Amino acid sequence: MVTTGAQAAGDFYGTALGAVAARLLRERLGLLWPDCAGLSVLGVGYTAPYLRLWREGARRCVALTPAQLGVARWPAGTASLSCSAEEDALPFPDLSFDRILLVHGLEAADNARRMLREIWRVLRDDGRLLVVAPNRRGMWAHLEATPFGQGQPYSFDQIGRLLADALFRVERRDTALYLPPTGLRLVLRAAPVWDGAGRRFLSGFAGVTVSEAVKDAYAAMPVHAVQRRRLMLAGPAG
Repeated sequence: MVTTGAQAAGDFYGTALGAVAARLLRERLGLLWPDCAGLSVLGVGYTAPYLRLWREGARRCVALTPAQLGVARWPAGTASLSCSAEEDALPFPDLSFDRILLVHGLEAADNARRMLREIWRVLRDDGRLLVVAPNRRGMWAHLEATPFGQGQPYSFDQIGRLLADALFRVERRDTALYLPPTGLRLVLRAAPVWDGAGRRFLSGFAGVTVSEAVKDAYAAMPVHAVQRRRLMLAGPAG
């Protein structure tokens, strides 16, 4: 039986395949963000297996599950704080976070553009966003038994356009999960071999894409100065 949402993600990461997939993806995320000491970190989607990278050093570490994903079953000790909210109404003030990680969120979003604009709002001006999404050309996007096979997969170009529409600028790109999505022990034991070979020979067929973006300050500014209009108030006749 195929399950969906946050509960399905929690169940998947409790399996041998889920544990190996989380380890492989954590390695790539850790290379992009090796240190978040003293920073405020927000995870959006289902980020429990990944926030552990920065939880000990971060000043604040919050995990948010969009309401449409349902109730998340968070493993003990995986996040300092956790909450649920509508994807287009995050319960945080403007400029609240230095780093935002989006995993199992974009592909399941009811409105990806509105979600990204909310993330833009709560991200600090010098902050950074990491977007992990299923690669539409990879095997993982076509297997519904994993959370990477749920929702809308994306190519790098599609994610780039979405981020640009939300006033982000992509600065770095990476890939992960070349391991076939199977629980066979022989395959899982050879996970590093699959990852190395896939990265070298089949880079376009990774299971997920990883895009790091920053706020595009120039895109948010008007091209020309906005002309002030004179406000005319009507007075009483006569």
